[in-house]
Amino acid sequence: MPISALGGSVIGIDAAYYLEKIQKEPLLPALGGFPLALETSVSKQLNALQAVGIRPHFVFDGLDYGIDDDPFAPSAASALKNVAAFDTYERNMASQAMQVFKSSGAPTPSALAEFLKRTLHKHGIPFTVAPYSALAQLAYFEKHPSQFVDAIYGSSELFLYGIDKLITKFNFSHRPHDGSQKANGKKTSLFVPEDSEFSWVDRRSCLEELGRISPEVFIDSLLLAGSKYLPSFPPVKGVNKGYTIRDVVTLLAGSGYNIVNLCTQYRDDASIHGLDYLDRYKRAVTSIRHHVVITMEGDIEPLDKVNAPSDVHDCLGQRLPEELSMYLSCGLVRPRVLNWLASGRILVLTPYDGGDSEVYQDLVRKDLEPIRRQALSLLADSLNRYYQRKEINTTYWYDLDYVEKVNIRDLLPTSKDSLVSWNLKEADMSDRWQALNDECPGLAIGSLSFAVRSLRDSEFAASTITPSSKDGRKLLKSQEEICANAIWRFLQLRGYVDHQHQLTSWGKVLDGILPPLECDADLEKAAFLAVELLRLGLLNADTMFTQYSGAPVHGTDIDKRNCMLVSRVACLGRLIHQPRGYSGPLSRHLLAYYSMISAVQAILRDLVEMSVVTMFLEGYVDRERDDWMDIALALPFFTEDSCALGVVTLTYLDNLCSRGDPTSEIAREETKDRSQGWAEYCDFDASQKKAFRLWDAVYQGVRLATIEGEKIKDPSMWDDVDRWLSQRR
Repeated sequence: MPISALGGSVIGIDAAYYLEKIQKEPLLPALGGFPLALETSVSKQLNALQAVGIRPHFVFDGLDYGIDDDPFAPSAASALKNVAAFDTYERNMASQAMQVFKSSGAPTPSALAEFLKRTLHKHGIPFTVAPYSALAQLAYFEKHPSQFVDAIYGSSELFLYGIDKLITKFNFSHRPHDGSQKANGKKTSLFVPEDSEFSWVDRRSCLEELGRISPEVFIDSLLLAGSKYLPSFPPVKGVNKGYTIRDVVTLLAGSGYNIVNLCTQYRDDASIHGLDYLDRYKRAVTSIRHHVVITMEGDIEPLDKVNAPSDVHDCLGQRLPEELSMYLSCGLVRPRVLNWLASGRILVLTPYDGGDSEVYQDLVRKDLEPIRRQALSLLADSLNRYYQRKEINTTYWYDLDYVEKVNIRDLLPTSKDSLVSWNLKEADMSDRWQALNDECPGLAIGSLSFAVRSLRDSEFAASTITPSSKDGRKLLKSQEEICANAIWRFLQLRGYVDHQHQLTSWGKVLDGILPPLECDADLEKAAFLAVELLRLGLLNADTMFTQYSGAPVHGTDIDKRNCMLVSRVACLGRLIHQPRGYSGPLSRHLLAYYSMISAVQAILRDLVEMSVVTMFLEGYVDRERDDWMDIALALPFFTEDSCALGVVTLTYLDNLCSRGDPTSEIAREETKDRSQGWAEYCDFDASQKKAFRLWDAVYQGVRLATIEGEKIKDPSMWDDVDRWLSQRR
């Protein structure tokens, strides 16, 4: 049908389904991080929807739900595909390798959820994060008497909730614009609404085509076919390897359309032994009928609340306090830490590179586990006692037989009481901000840079010790003062600030490296991550991934060492690239290193989020607001980059080392000119300057850390590498 037929309507969109259907960048699994071009594609589609008067409302999945028999399988399978793709790439079969990368299934919709939320917020498109399933939330919106949405775009699983009609596809038509071109040389295109269409499925037609079955039989057939609520009924696969819903209906018809009879009929089938399929089926039906949603009034309650059993959480999962669910629904916090607490389990999944290295395994198991526990206990300490006595089990992809157990009560008391002295109002920061803003125009009060640099003045630092108050007149209200106090709390938790609000030695290192970056938020985040890696002993030139391809190959061993260290630092930054898919060299070695960066950034973001959400839970912040996503985006570590800048830097320096005199101006200029050829769609010169600017800041941090008496492995090597780089940049 023509897309114009939907004009004036509100369309509820399943965010996971949307992300599955939109075209992705095939080399993203080889780089990690957020995509380079997807925002442009999403923006193009959002503009098209709005051009015909469609008002989209996206819904994201919240906490995990259902039973996942093997939660490690998808990431493990994806990593194996990536390994095969890199092997193909190393055999100089780039096109074939790209297809294998594309088939890896990475990144998953959940991995791109925060990216999509940010894009939607930029466009003013509303979204909701469901307490659990986005499908249940969408069904609630569509069936509500006020009909919050007029139609739904999503997967056929929505029929489990009794939806009558379902949009399954949008076909947006664009034609080249003959007028001006964008600055990057890419031609613009115009949306053609009259040639744009959408496809939809009618439940009634489905029932008719399947033999005029009843809606109940249709739902049972969908469940038996397999979903997140229930694995497919194993004998179905024996009927036809590429089975369809019609095959399932036929199988069910043989038992009189009765699930109990069907399970009895196949009770001796070896494929269903140990599955307890009938019980799981009953639980699936209950979790669908009474799935928990957030209501129009903001309450968290099950569907068909009057008839819901009191133990519905046994089928769905442990519920969290409604206030916390509200913060989840508006995007203030991500589901990750909340999932850990609700489920009582932490699953550390296989990274894109495969995670075979001992250094990565030690990082996630030994170095990051204390921070995970800190984030969890900080949250639990602000909730009721049930959560403060919960056991948490951690399992790692590389050792599934080992479970690391800890009870949150053993992690209490937390440092929460020492954090309550961070309650400074924006008016009390203004003089200090003005002085710093004169040094660095554009410095924001709620930024990481302000939080660190403001404490350089010991008198101001002492003045930030402010009593907490739940008096409405003294609550923190503005986004800036909320973010500033949350970041200060985070810095204290990470040991950059002491209990007297003075910078520690590592805090002074941060204060020394941030000013030269001139309030560039991306570079400041990169520099902060560099300091974290230095503290962990992981920002070095050690041979970490001997079995991985993509390390430097030219020059002497010293050249290779130096090239590797500079490239690892560059992995912390962002490649300056056109809004198109990456097309350039790859390095599994640097992807593995970026996996460590990503793991550190993710846990730091967890701690930042717990710092801010506990301020709300404890009642120190005004809750009457609508700028939740503004706060989330203003806090550090929201956006992930990739290893692309590191790969481009490594390739340039390694190619330079193949020249007779890599320090000559001619060699450098010729190598740069050639680099722009293989670094297609990348602004090579600007990216290189960014990488070297980041190097300068990190090198300064190493020198300051040494002066402050902090332990840095082989600091003299950094001096040697800096001299080496100065002759090649």
